[in-house]
Amino acid sequence: MRSIVLAGLSLAAQASAACTRAQLQEVVSAYLAAQTTGKLSALPFGTTITYIENDMLTDINKGVLTQAQAIDFSRSILDTVDCATFTEINTASSAHPYVIHTRIGVTDSKVTLIDSVISDAGDWIFDAKLHLNFTKSEMWDPIPAEKRDSRAVIKAAGDAYLDQWGNVNLTVPLGTPCARLEGGLYTGSRDPKANTCRMPAFPQPLKVAKRRYVIDEELGAVGILNDFPWLEASIVNGSTPSSNMFRVEGGLVRYIHEVTICATRNCGR
Repeated sequence: MRSIVLAGLSLAAQASAACTRAQLQEVVSAYLAAQTTGKLSALPFGTTITYIENDMLTDINKGVLTQAQAIDFSRSILDTVDCATFTEINTASSAHPYVIHTRIGVTDSKVTLIDSVISDAGDWIFDAKLHLNFTKSEMWDPIPAEKRDSRAVIKAAGDAYLDQWGNVNLTVPLGTPCARLEGGLYTGSRDPKANTCRMPAFPQPLKVAKRRYVIDEELGAVGILNDFPWLEASIVNGSTPSSNMFRVEGGLVRYIHEVTICATRNCGR
């Protein structure tokens, strides 16, 4: 049933009308206000709302969105074609720290979908304070119009990275330097002039499914909510909720942020 719901949401996003950046930024501002205050009334909901936390349909009145959080930093992707937003939130100074990736679907300026990957203590390499320090130091400024990549190029870069998990021989357009932030740590080489985003081969080929995209040409970014097979040691045949956020410059990946949920501490690894 979960697969059917997520597939349906993907189709709905593709069918939605285009939005302006101003409209989407208003939605993001309302979302941040709701999470800061814990008051759902801050959001402009449509007639119906689908609310998902970590791949599970959830009662929005019982979700993390009703928990007031001190947002220490946020970064958002605005998709004017699919009428969607993708926001990364860090609440390191809150009593219950989180790093959250949220995709919001918008129809006629109203929120109809909230789909979040919500990580906290025990999830993959989680450390909200370290994550905050790293993400604040990164440059995700708007890219000049004449240097922007197309939606297709940005999406292909993110897909290539995830596809390589199933085939180490695939080429991934990684820039140099490139930094991958997993949970709360930069992983890979510590040489700032090197490419630190290359993935080691997994013990088995992985098929990364349930991909839900938000693409922003102005920011050169794509957020991909997805599943992560193998990583959670307690799951033999299945996957765990995950999300990857990419910054692409000149067709090459510059930053990757990964958030992955674990059923056991640090996924038993």
